[in-house]
Amino acid sequence: MIRIPSRLCIALVLGLAGAPALLPAHAASARPVAVDRIIAVVNNEVITTLELRERVQQAQRQLARQGTALPPADAFERQVLERLVLERAQHQLAAETSLKVDDAMLERAIGRIADNNRMSMTDLRLALEKDGITWNRFRDQIRSEILLTRLREREVDSRIVVTDAEIENFLANNADALSGEEFHVAHILVRVPESATMQQQSERLARAENVVERLRAGEDFGRLAASYSDAPDGLSGGDLGWRGRDRLPVVFAEAVRQMKPGEVSKVIRSQAGFHIVKLVERRGGEAAGVQQMQQTRARHILIRTSEIVNDADAESRLNGLRERVINGGNFAELAKANSADLSAAKGGDLGWVNPGDTVPEFERAMDALKPGEVSPPIKSPFGWHLIMVEERRMQDVTDERKRAAARNALRERKAEEAYEEWLRQLRDRTYVEYRLDKE
Repeated sequence: MIRIPSRLCIALVLGLAGAPALLPAHAASARPVAVDRIIAVVNNEVITTLELRERVQQAQRQLARQGTALPPADAFERQVLERLVLERAQHQLAAETSLKVDDAMLERAIGRIADNNRMSMTDLRLALEKDGITWNRFRDQIRSEILLTRLREREVDSRIVVTDAEIENFLANNADALSGEEFHVAHILVRVPESATMQQQSERLARAENVVERLRAGEDFGRLAASYSDAPDGLSGGDLGWRGRDRLPVVFAEAVRQMKPGEVSKVIRSQAGFHIVKLVERRGGEAAGVQQMQQTRARHILIRTSEIVNDADAESRLNGLRERVINGGNFAELAKANSADLSAAKGGDLGWVNPGDTVPEFERAMDALKPGEVSPPIKSPFGWHLIMVEERRMQDVTDERKRAAARNALRERKAEEAYEEWLRQLRDRTYVEYRLDKE
């Protein structure tokens, strides 16, 4: 089995069914020929029966591999179609805002997948073909997953702000949140549109309560999640895996505190809709002692875009500065002369940076560098950066670790909740016409 990074996990190791073979001409009058048709219109694009059939078969094989009972075909088909609609809406937003994944980024991602599986590119390709996955299809799916991840980072994650006051409050009121106890959790979300009427809210609440009754009567959680959950992980059974309580959404953390393994929560209301949480298992709980954290000493040069300086200009300018550094130029002096950041006066020095201190795009690029290396130009919500890592260290910082862990926990909680809300708003403003039941 080929292991795919956690955010690149939408059935990339599953075979895709091809188009139905055409019947010979002499048989055309004996049996009808399967014809592809439009089953949904998403803004100005369409989704066809062939696309839906492929995704349904993908999801069915994934559930079967997990040992989850398959849900009723009609309910499952509608759930898969809704995922396709939401995915198409995200791709359209990315295209409208000129967000792309270039070939170099794609090749690096595929290279990491091969490395993580201890394979050469040739071995990876052969393994995929053995699983019935064409190389072009694999590349398209990886490109799509990277694009959706970058879209989320830009539209949601990069806008999350965690204040010092929030960190202090978290540490004061969640003394056991960083105890090391972990929870294996699954969930079901029944999404409620932002502009839902009282009747619509009541209907969705009734749907969620019906699911709880069926779960408590013994029905399989994964099967019902695949049938009813509007969460992105619904088609895979709603499994969130193992998480510390600090990494759970607030509404989930409060629910699992008093639950026993195997129990299902009552219906929980949030901005996104109605949630049902199952505590599968729990483990750990010993308070963590002094721990070490990796810190990075880094400098950067920031070029902000404007009506005068566009993305291409900023990237070109940083490429020129990078060449000068590689050829012996002093990064600090170049930062003082060129950076639009407040750190310019200190030669771009950011000091010792902890995990979670910077936006995801910046941190990901910084973490990929070895000491002494200079990154290619990197785009973030603040502009374009050139990053140089000076050194790294492992530091015993118990108090700092707690603050960093609290910051990361708060950021992750906020991001999860903001992402659900962002998906709901995107879905609400997307024009969708269903033709699934039309002949």
